[in-house]
Amino acid sequence: MATRSWALVALFVVNLIYGVNYVVAKGLMPEVIGPSGFILLRAIGATALFWVMRLFLRERVAWSDALRLVLCAVTGVALNQLMFFNGLMRTTPVHASLIMVATPVLVLAMSGIYIGERITWEKLLGVALGAGGALTLVFVRPNGDHGAATLLGDLFILINASSFAIYLVLVKPLMAKYTATTVMSWTFLLGTVMVLPFGAGELGAVDWRALTPGLWGSISFVVVMVTFVAYLLNTWALRHVNPGVVGTFIYLQPLLATFFTWAQLRSGIELPGKPPTPDATGGLLQWVCGAAIFLGVHLVTRADRKSA
Repeated sequence: MATRSWALVALFVVNLIYGVNYVVAKGLMPEVIGPSGFILLRAIGATALFWVMRLFLRERVAWSDALRLVLCAVTGVALNQLMFFNGLMRTTPVHASLIMVATPVLVLAMSGIYIGERITWEKLLGVALGAGGALTLVFVRPNGDHGAATLLGDLFILINASSFAIYLVLVKPLMAKYTATTVMSWTFLLGTVMVLPFGAGELGAVDWRALTPGLWGSISFVVVMVTFVAYLLNTWALRHVNPGVVGTFIYLQPLLATFFTWAQLRSGIELPGKPPTPDATGGLLQWVCGAAIFLGVHLVTRADRKSA
């Protein structure tokens, strides 16, 4: 299989992990650990794993790229994650999912402005199809309560979406020069320093002795898979595809999250934390939405392959 095809597989795996994360990590905040403390724990764990990998890789980073790495740490780790988790606590999942759909559009626009990525009608059609499918998945949920959403929470989520879009564009040139391990090790090390003042108090307040094996498993999954593996694969894929393609794969997250929620409810498996609430996780409309999302992703990746 061609390297570019492996990059697309990696992006699918990344969003598959995020879909599982919706079920696994749903009940951890804020009862088990506060959002900022959880982010600090994720950053520390991922930093340790990336630097262990870096022991086997001797690759120096030029001083001319130091500022870009700092900006990647701000947009990809500190601002991105702090805004998302703190925003999610102040708004509803419907509002958060709705605003998150803006990310691929922002990525496509910024890629065209800053790195000259060609924006074709095929890409625009793919983005529109993906957005339409994702938005329909969001709005058809019968338990979508807009009353608990706040303006501050929605603003935080919008900053998160914008920050991640900027990160994808900023990190692309670095991937042309360095390995994903090198870029991520420095990005997370710098990001951990930035997050430390915000999350130290919440992390210190966790009653570690009261954690059950199930809760330890959920936390480990989020640190290792959702943070370390997902960021590594996402960044590696950027070496072989444009940021617009990476952004468009985000449309898969509501679809995959819906599927895993449905699968857990059908299987009767109880995971630590709050159980998911039954909603419209199956049916013809959801299959149509899923088809629209996959078609949109296909159109964007095909357009990217043609431009390459």
